[in-house]
Amino acid sequence: MEKFKELQIISNNFLINNEILINKLKTVITIYILTKLTFKSIYSLIDKGPRRLIKDFYEKSKLSLFRFLKRIPWIKNKVDKELGKIINNIGNGLKGKELQSIEVFSQLPEKGIDQKTMFELLNLLKQKGQVDLTTGKISGAVYNCSESLSIVSTKAFESFVWSNPLHPELWPSVRKMEAEVISMVLKLYNGHNNNSNNNNNNNNDYCGSLTSGGTESILLTCKAHRDWALDQKGITKPEIVVPVTAHAAFDKAGQYFGIKIIHVAVNQQTCQVDLNAMRKAITSNTIMLVGSAPAFPHGIMDDIVEIARLAQYYSIGCHVDCCLGGFLLPFMQNAGFTIEPFDFRVAGVTSISCDTHKYGFTPKGTSVIMYKSTHLRQYQYFVTTDWPGGVYASPTLAGSRPGSLVATCWATMLSIGYEGYVESTRKIINSARKIAQQLTTIPGIFVFGEPKLSVVAFGSNQFDIFVLGDKLTQLGWNLNRLQFPSSIHICATYLTEKAVDQLINDIKTISNELLSQPIPPTPNSSAALYGLAQSIPDRSLIGTIARAYLDAIYKL
Repeated sequence: MEKFKELQIISNNFLINNEILINKLKTVITIYILTKLTFKSIYSLIDKGPRRLIKDFYEKSKLSLFRFLKRIPWIKNKVDKELGKIINNIGNGLKGKELQSIEVFSQLPEKGIDQKTMFELLNLLKQKGQVDLTTGKISGAVYNCSESLSIVSTKAFESFVWSNPLHPELWPSVRKMEAEVISMVLKLYNGHNNNSNNNNNNNNDYCGSLTSGGTESILLTCKAHRDWALDQKGITKPEIVVPVTAHAAFDKAGQYFGIKIIHVAVNQQTCQVDLNAMRKAITSNTIMLVGSAPAFPHGIMDDIVEIARLAQYYSIGCHVDCCLGGFLLPFMQNAGFTIEPFDFRVAGVTSISCDTHKYGFTPKGTSVIMYKSTHLRQYQYFVTTDWPGGVYASPTLAGSRPGSLVATCWATMLSIGYEGYVESTRKIINSARKIAQQLTTIPGIFVFGEPKLSVVAFGSNQFDIFVLGDKLTQLGWNLNRLQFPSSIHICATYLTEKAVDQLINDIKTISNELLSQPIPPTPNSSAALYGLAQSIPDRSLIGTIARAYLDAIYKL
């Protein structure tokens, strides 16, 4: 205690005797902090520009305001009550009335079910829990379900049902098929000429990986470019600039990998990304630009050549998302259609994603992520060398993977062949263009941009387009609702051709009805829900509803 008092006396004496020095030190620290903040603000202003800074400030302020308002008891109670109603309706809608008579298995049966009973149960679930996939009235989802392809896929799956690409030494045939799938897709995208097995940093050493779907392909290219930028440029706060119409998987990658996703507007007439806005969004933290070929919402291709030119000028990555158009674009020219450049022939493109399980007609889920160099692909990999279980390395997000899907992908592609894909492309594009052309003749309806591939989006300035969508659903159609702006799209598939005329007639009939007598959305309909969703400025509330939907999927 006495020593403590002595130290206190010494400290007080030091402060008294050196008061001038202490004050100067305080002044120096204050000046340092203010100078650092000033330079940081000036740097941000130069790097991001005033518009970006103002927008970031606005978004943060808006979020803070909504969080504060939701803490007020009477507001919180009202919000919770309304959310409860919506969430309850979602849960009831997913259960499926036709399945309620089938036994629910909430735990393992005491004894295993015999094979005969199991097959009967599977057939019952198939009959009662699945819509007719062959009508052509479904947008996307199932791109071809022909009997011949089903036979091929089933046989391939059966032949490799227990295989796992994680162990190539046990299943060398699966490794062979996987490498061949990647090579075939690279060839379609003009990235095959200099593909080799050597491990070097040749900028033209095109390569790729087989993934579980478009989302994983996008996640992996974001991860690869993030790690490349950290290693090569020292970027610790990475940003990726994407059109607002780019796939939500880029936002998912941002959440998973700590990457800031910068969304830039599209031209209201063309629906292509605003290149000037994209250029202004580039900062010293930007690691990659993204272009869609085409974008999911409106089916419009961004200007890949100009996006890649921007990326090349700033020495950053350029990813082309061809997940949707992956097995249409490479065959367009031979099918008799002109298309703008989109592949590795475009200087500046560093990666491309292409889904085989869409217009490649392979079963879900396979996709290919392609890179311009093996050097970039290596940043995609996960490797740990100090695990007691041994050195562990995996090329994609999953460890174990189903070799059976590799086999079905390989077998399907070989069964169809180049000419088969040319023919299917011709058929699908003709269907989509007929729909687009016919829609422009219907009063009250307009088409977004100039769709050149398989997706056609349409809206109305004269009535609620979601009411039209609900009425189409009642007629057996399954189309996609879009927001910002309100619209609907159809993604034409191999099966759509037979239903094109019926679709146009149904839209024409409903449009005439709505023009003569506008109908408000009925409560709990998708029209009401989508209208409500777009009108709520606090998007976290919509996020709550979306999470409740996901929770409802897992309920018995």
